[in-house]
Amino acid sequence: MAKLVRSVADKKIAGVCAGVAEHFGWKARTVRLAWFVLTFVLAGAPLLFYIVLWMIMPSRSKEKKDYAARMSERLGK
Repeated sequence: MAKLVRSVADKKIAGVCAGVAEHFGWKARTVRLAWFVLTFVLAGAPLLFYIVLWMIMPSRSKEKKDYAARMSERLGK
């Protein structure tokens, strides 16, 4: 099963809705619209859930880097 990650390419705020859409094969616009409507219908509960997902979902990096490349980037070499 594919891992649920935040989208980098199609993000508007944090990439949560786009990541959910990519995971399930849906359109990001549909997920965003549903999230928006549910936020009003359920008195803001989906907004809290969005923030929690933003904190726990890892971001999909644009390119995979090996350990040495990440460390040299962090150290500024």
